[in-house]
Amino acid sequence: MAHVNPTPLTQLSEEESLFYATVRQFAEEVIAPQVRAMDSEQQFADGLGERIFDLGLMGIEVPEELGGAGGSFFDAVLAIEAISTVDPAVAVLVDVHNTLVISVLRRWGSQAQQRHWLPRLATDTVGAYALSEAGSGSDAFALQTRAEAVAGGFRLNGRKLWISNAREAGLFIVFATLDPGAGYRGITAFLVEKGTAGFTVGRKEDKLGIRASSTCELIFDGCEVSQESLLGEPGKGYKIAIETLNEGRIGIGAQMLGLAEGAWGHAARYARERRQFGKPIAEFQAVRFTLAEMATEIEAARLMVYNAARLKDAGQPYVRQAAMTKLFTSQVAERVASQCVEIFGGNGFVRDYPAEKYYRDAKVGKIYEGTSNMQLATIAKQVLTSR
Repeated sequence: MAHVNPTPLTQLSEEESLFYATVRQFAEEVIAPQVRAMDSEQQFADGLGERIFDLGLMGIEVPEELGGAGGSFFDAVLAIEAISTVDPAVAVLVDVHNTLVISVLRRWGSQAQQRHWLPRLATDTVGAYALSEAGSGSDAFALQTRAEAVAGGFRLNGRKLWISNAREAGLFIVFATLDPGAGYRGITAFLVEKGTAGFTVGRKEDKLGIRASSTCELIFDGCEVSQESLLGEPGKGYKIAIETLNEGRIGIGAQMLGLAEGAWGHAARYARERRQFGKPIAEFQAVRFTLAEMATEIEAARLMVYNAARLKDAGQPYVRQAAMTKLFTSQVAERVASQCVEIFGGNGFVRDYPAEKYYRDAKVGKIYEGTSNMQLATIAKQVLTSR
């Protein structure tokens, strides 16, 4: 069935509209038939990752001369949105890879690191971003993973937790403290390849939502990496993390926007098909008004996501807009998904229908890449010090 949007896509060029439509069609034709099985089995379908690479969605901002699409950050946001309308779990794979891993390498990687890794990331190697630990969630820089300088490189010891893409990834950006006495100024970033001695991917978390997306523990036990694995300068890991997460929050905004769009589409179709008291429930004012409110919030969320992404591409300040976008879109996604369940009624509470999965997937939007309270703290700081 053709997809249904609550409102037309706005502020897109002809080329951007075509790109969005292409990714949306791929999501509906290739991903949609496998969503329920992937959610149940808690893993991506065989070959799905390769097809996403083949479509060029894993190297959107990688320059063409390095094997990528040479696109913009806005293009990455559109891809995340389009995939999220069908399965936000699959969108995590594309989001983390593009807005965090590739973004870090493009900005902070040496020429040698970029020449080595960007072609691989664009064609066959998934990336993961390893910052969080059991004791450092919102307090991201309380991390305990240690890096020690040794002959020819560094030795890493510690554990990371809640790392997205961990099971699929071939490259990990790992943050560790090189100088504990320096506090957050001792945090340093490293490139660690899968299979490096002393590095193990631990158990996969059994999650409420986005279940097909792998979220795993990483274990570093005397893991030695070369000097060439140092990303940026020693002690600059905190700066890399902060600036990258600001971009990543727009990506999460796009994921939550797409999720809300997908939930709305299913709710609208069901309301037209479900009959009670002799007519479709879409003809009852209460249902019509609910769908209208959902559509209005989705349109507002879309404008916020697109505006933040445009600002980022234009080189304009966007920290406040990124935080507002993540805060608002996560609220909209949860509300819209909840209302979708209610429109489905009893069918919304069972797994035979898509509503309950959107509801489960929505919750993480308020948690990862900065909780809603952290976004509020950032927004308050931005607005109260600029006026």
